[in-house]
Amino acid sequence: MTDAETKPGAGLPPPPPPPRTRGWIRALLVMSLAINLGVAGLAVGAFVKAGGPPPRMEERDLGLGPMGDALNRDDRRALRKAFLARFPELKAGRAALQADFAALIGALRAEPFDPAAVDAAIQVIAARNSERLASIRDILSDYLVTLSPEARAAFADRLQASLRRDDWKAKAHDRGEDDGS
Repeated sequence: MTDAETKPGAGLPPPPPPPRTRGWIRALLVMSLAINLGVAGLAVGAFVKAGGPPPRMEERDLGLGPMGDALNRDDRRALRKAFLARFPELKAGRAALQADFAALIGALRAEPFDPAAVDAAIQVIAARNSERLASIRDILSDYLVTLSPEARAAFADRLQASLRRDDWKAKAHDRGEDDGS
């Protein structure tokens, strides 16, 4: 027996070379990578410009304007906790608010158009918002009373700074300038 007869696979032709990636496929992959990196860059840029991630639910503005902006993280957590304790049915309130907006959208799309139905839907939404804001206002007032003099002074400083920022933004908007937001 010869060496060729004793080796496994002896006498078989050599395997074909692996297929080459076509040039257009390689170019397509490079373009795809470039687009993905571009999108990632835009996302990172937006993240950096916005100053970080969007606020978590407990950190969002509670509808108090500059006073809401003046709240620090601990203030927001305490107010959210108080709000949830006072309104455990908050999820049901959200569902009702969504139903109110669905009624408004239906009235806006109705043919024939009925301005009275639109006005009624807006009044329902406004009443619900007014109730919510009154509750938040009461909770905020109760909370501010509990703060130490130093904490109240710090809140006042943040409120004053927030008002200055808002005043600057309003003046820039009135002049037709872009405030970058």
